[in-house]
Amino acid sequence: MSGGEVAGLIAAVAFLILVIFLSIFLIRITKVMKNVEKTVDSADQSLQTITKDVNALSNEVEGLLVKSNTLLNDVNGKVAALDPVFQAMGDLGESVSDLNNSSRNLASKLTSSKTSKAGIAAQIVRGFFQRNK
Repeated sequence: MSGGEVAGLIAAVAFLILVIFLSIFLIRITKVMKNVEKTVDSADQSLQTITKDVNALSNEVEGLLVKSNTLLNDVNGKVAALDPVFQAMGDLGESVSDLNNSSRNLASKLTSSKTSKAGIAAQIVRGFFQRNK
């Protein structure tokens, strides 16, 4: 064997080793690519499921907001209708307070005056008839 033939044989063996390593590398890359493809498919399915769930949830939330707004408007209307009642109750409370003050004043005047009981009764009757006129 000559030097050129030996060099050619070494080159052929080196090329064969290169092809074997490249084949093994490509086989491994193919396996990795299949795993990546499975992962991407799984992620895609998950995103589709999440999208459907979010759409359904957003529809339900929208319906809930509409019902909440309707209820809030109803409550606001009823509270507005009750405002006159509370105003009347406040006015009634003031009237009762005024009546209390008047009664106290009358009682204090009656107890502080040194007139007889008959005179006091006569004053009450006169005051009653004067108010009714």
